[in-house]
Amino acid sequence: MDKLLLVFGTSTTYGAWDSEGGWVTRLRKFIDNKIINSGYKLHHLVYNLGISGDKTEDVVKRFDTEASARSSEKRETVILFHLGANDTIFNESLGVTEVSPDQFKENFKILIDKARKYSDTIILVSFMPVDKRVDPMPWAPGRSYRNEYLETYDQVLAKVAEDKNVHFIEVFKKYINSDYSSLLADGAHINDRGHEKLYEIVRDYLIKNKIIDSN
Repeated sequence: MDKLLLVFGTSTTYGAWDSEGGWVTRLRKFIDNKIINSGYKLHHLVYNLGISGDKTEDVVKRFDTEASARSSEKRETVILFHLGANDTIFNESLGVTEVSPDQFKENFKILIDKARKYSDTIILVSFMPVDKRVDPMPWAPGRSYRNEYLETYDQVLAKVAEDKNVHFIEVFKKYINSDYSSLLADGAHINDRGHEKLYEIVRDYLIKNKIIDSN
């Protein structure tokens, strides 16, 4: 059956800052080439639904509108969520992260429940670590990304995936003990190499789990 991939997320999902358009665009190109090589017997679609700055609550608000406008009984829908880092932002004036771990957890549960109306294949993709260049963020003084919070929320995300019985692609743990700064453009957003690595991780997971064909 033809596939429809809906990828919800934020600026990294959108493709900032990658000269090739981002990891989702790279995934679309891979799938488009499969369509061409099949002689157009496949009719898979990939939609990039990343919006810069979004938190989980923002995606909760727009999810049904975005998903219902694109879903079709003619295609098997696959939904990927690649977001959460913006929820972990530490706000100096508040003295806490801008979205609590409990609210983060609840928002993802809501998203998964909403997604189940459209898809049996739901995938949570975690986030890359950050470095000191964004503590604080040069473009938002008084607000910071910090790995201590990203790690906590990554653990929450993994537990939600387990409890709700959906797919989980671990990224944070894969890179936290490596030279990940070389994959970052500005300390938070990944660069061309980072997008290529993330694309490969997601592509390989989709193939390994027979969500897309390897041929």
